[in-house]
Order: sequence, then C-alpha cells, then structure tokens
Amino acid sequence: MARLRSANLGDQLNSLGEFIAAQRRSAELSLRQLAEQTGISNPYLSQIERGLRKPSAEVLQQLSKALRVSAETLYVRAGILDPLDHPSTTVEMAVLADPGISERQKHVLIEIYSSFVRENERSAADQAATAGPPSPSTDPFH
Repeated sequence: MARLRSANLGDQLNSLGEFIAAQRRSAELSLRQLAEQTGISNPYLSQIERGLRKPSAEVLQQLSKALRVSAETLYVRAGILDPLDHPSTTVEMAVLADPGISERQKHVLIEIYSSFVRENERSAADQAATAGPPSPSTDPFH
C-alpha cells in the first residue's frame, strides 16, 4: 500500500511539474524568467518541473500569479484540493492544457466560464431568497 501511495504521489508530482512547465512554455517564459518573476530559485523551480520536489501552497500561489493560472488549479494538480470539491478547476485545467488555442484565448474562455458560474450562483441565491419560507403543511400528522 505504501508503494502504491508513493508511486501515485510521484505521478502526481510529475503531472504537476509537467503542467507547470507546459504553462511556462505557453506563456513564452524561460525557466530563469519565471524564477525571477516568482522569487523562486531557478534550481528549485527546475526540480518542481521535473517532479523531484513537492512545492508548498505558498510556492504554488506565486507560480499561479506568474503563470496566470488559478491557484486552485495548481492545488488540485498538487493533490492539495479535491477536484470534486472544485469542479471549475477541471474546466480550467482542460482549457489551459489545450495546445490548439493561444494563451489569450485560454484566459478569455476561463473568464467567460467563471462569469457564467457566478451568474448561475447569484441566480440560484436570488431564487432561494424570493421563494420565501415554506408554506405550512396541510398534513395534520406533519
């Protein structure tokens, strides 16, 4: 069981590192440029990309800002957050991983998607608020 868990963690780190490297290349940043923008050392960033190191949440936050990716997306990739609790990140990850569209197009799609999610949440909250309290039951046994 321990081997399975450690192998799975290794796969997760490689996946995270590969994702970060792909986002860096997509943003047309060198490893050195990303290191400068985030304040993360070049060797440490290289180790993250190669799946040799597990970055902290703080490091992921710095990377998310520089790469213009949501922190939640990186947290899900790192196994910090459960993807089932953050369904929007799966949409974001799919868009961000698509090599067929430009970086600008990816961010526009994510913004549109996020605005739809927010609008639907507001609409559901408004409907719940206008529905008022439940009507009294006509069932004499209730």
